[in-house]
Amino acid sequence: MIKILVVEDDRDLSRFVSVCLRRQGYEIVTAFDGIEALEQMETAKFDMILTDIMMPRMDGFELAESIRLTDKQTPIIFMTAKDDKPSQMLGYNIGIDDYVVKPFDMDVLQMKIAALLRRAKIETEKELRVGNFTMNAEEHFAAVNGNEISLTVREFDLLFKLLSYPKKTFTRSALMEEFWDYDSSATSRTVDVYMAKIREKTADCDGFEILTVHGLGYKAVLK
Repeated sequence: MIKILVVEDDRDLSRFVSVCLRRQGYEIVTAFDGIEALEQMETAKFDMILTDIMMPRMDGFELAESIRLTDKQTPIIFMTAKDDKPSQMLGYNIGIDDYVVKPFDMDVLQMKIAALLRRAKIETEKELRVGNFTMNAEEHFAAVNGNEISLTVREFDLLFKLLSYPKKTFTRSALMEEFWDYDSSATSRTVDVYMAKIREKTADCDGFEILTVHGLGYKAVLK
């Protein structure tokens, strides 16, 4: 069972969030400040951390910093009334994964949790399964209906990135910066050519589609 640590000093809100998430099948452990959260983490492993920012003894920023010193992977979501840009930027610079502003919709929070857990699972297992298509990053293997398809290293990495974040639009410039690095010969047209090749090679896949977001870039949409 997926175990989530809820760190919130407002006990009524903590109880509400915990009850809702337990109904979704998650195992919930609570803490009421950052120090108590770290104590909980010494004795148990959690799949996700949901934490407020403004708390006594140790706030959410300090907690996230402490976690990221030794743990770069466990997803962290801030749930807070601090909706100013500097607070959000500080949180993301520390290494949190997402941010919800109080009062928040539990349906939205649950969707964010599900998406982040899926990405964390992909990062841990290095494997994707979408419909009749599978990818294994460690073995650099991709197959449709069990039959291997030939992808170059860059094609593989591009497709793995898109499928790891379904519905998220990646701009051409962001893809160039990540996958072409300092290759001065690469242009936005280069990205288009690669995407065309990926679409051709995955034409028989029934679980996703690579869509062009006009004027921006590309995204993967699950069917």
